[in-house]
Amino acid sequence: MKYYQTLVSPPKHTDQVNSLTKSLESLIDRSLLVGYGQRTPRKWFIQEVRLTPLGRRLARRLLGEQGVLPFKINKLKK
Repeated sequence: MKYYQTLVSPPKHTDQVNSLTKSLESLIDRSLLVGYGQRTPRKWFIQEVRLTPLGRRLARRLLGEQGVLPFKINKLKK
């Protein structure tokens, strides 16, 4: 949540929580995380997460890579 504190106009707290929850659920669906908490018919209440062995391998690999941003630099004509 520290990321949102650095923004000039951060989204509402409920929107922040929803985006983080969706991200965690996506990682759980891909078997990279195991989520612990309570499940209701409508919603997950995730209280704790743990990396799976597959998630650990992927995290180690990603930490060793340098990301490249897809910048397109337009050359100015003189």
